[in-house]
Amino acid sequence: MSTHVQTGYAEVNGTKLYYEIAGVGHPLTLIHGGLVDRHLWDDQFEAFAQHYRTIRYDIRGFGNSAVPTDGDFTLVDDLYHLLTFLGIEKTYLMGLSLGGGIAVDFTLAHPTMVDALITVGGGVSGFEWPENEEFKQIGEAIDAAIAQGDFERVVEIENHMWTDGPNRTPDQVDAGVRARVRAMHLHNYSLQTADTPSPRKPEKPALPRLGEIHAPTLIIVGDEDVVQIKEIAQTLATSIPNAKRAAIHNAAHHPNMEYPAEFNRVVLDFLASL
Repeated sequence: MSTHVQTGYAEVNGTKLYYEIAGVGHPLTLIHGGLVDRHLWDDQFEAFAQHYRTIRYDIRGFGNSAVPTDGDFTLVDDLYHLLTFLGIEKTYLMGLSLGGGIAVDFTLAHPTMVDALITVGGGVSGFEWPENEEFKQIGEAIDAAIAQGDFERVVEIENHMWTDGPNRTPDQVDAGVRARVRAMHLHNYSLQTADTPSPRKPEKPALPRLGEIHAPTLIIVGDEDVVQIKEIAQTLATSIPNAKRAAIHNAAHHPNMEYPAEFNRVVLDFLASL
């Protein structure tokens, strides 16, 4: 990477969060998803740093950040304290999957700090996932593999569900993308155990409050993602005032990794329009 990168650890909110910063200009903060870590953004970090002061970090319990020791924390508070530590008062905020949910919750909790919101295959707090037979079988297969300590199998099941998507076979997906997700996911499993505490959920779920978001918003979704993620994307796009929506064709849950050039153009065009 030719861009100068500042790296460090922020000891904040009772934990230690690893971060990287590159570029100058208006801050743009990137939040990764629940299978991966900051390397999710490898194809974006330097490209975005050509235009913005770009920050990426590892969520508590992921990548190089500290593993939770108790459940008395929220991921929104972690992000707030990280940005405060870095002296960032206002930022563009982009999150994928779990990170998208964090970004939405953060925007509702700290609206004056978010100058634009971008979600990518984002979740949203308050959404109830269906208990259908397919998810039940996937959950049982994952539980069985975990019980046997077969994390390679766990990661492959989840890679097929999310990186491939419901309508594609593994050989229809870029092998390099699958390998990168797999490596990050396995590393996360090496950090956490069944006893690792989960963060507290938001006191006020975002789903019924989306109309309160007034930051310029872009909702990105891969058209090969799971049905529920596409439903959430549609809900976000119709419930957040004046939100824009963009679909990445033939991509599932990690469209930024599958089609980085197209993804980067969509994001940069949106931010340039503000």
